[in-house]
Amino acid sequence: MTENIENLILEHLRALRAVMDRVGECLNDLKARVGQVEDHIAGMRRDLSTLHADIAITHKRLDGLESRVERIEKRLELVG
Repeated sequence: MTENIENLILEHLRALRAVMDRVGECLNDLKARVGQVEDHIAGMRRDLSTLHADIAITHKRLDGLESRVERIEKRLELVG
């Protein structure tokens, strides 16, 4: 009878070990996937930073064009 109980306990321990192995594999997979998400977010932040710089350059160019158009309008007496 004690042998049956010991076998039952060993079966449960083996089952638990198998479950823990699967949990460990899932955890490793999740760690890898989270790492990939972090890499993608870092890339998106770099892209966003570049877009902000491009927008700032565009605004600067538009401001320059606006002042040039105003000067031209004044020279041609198109505005009062």
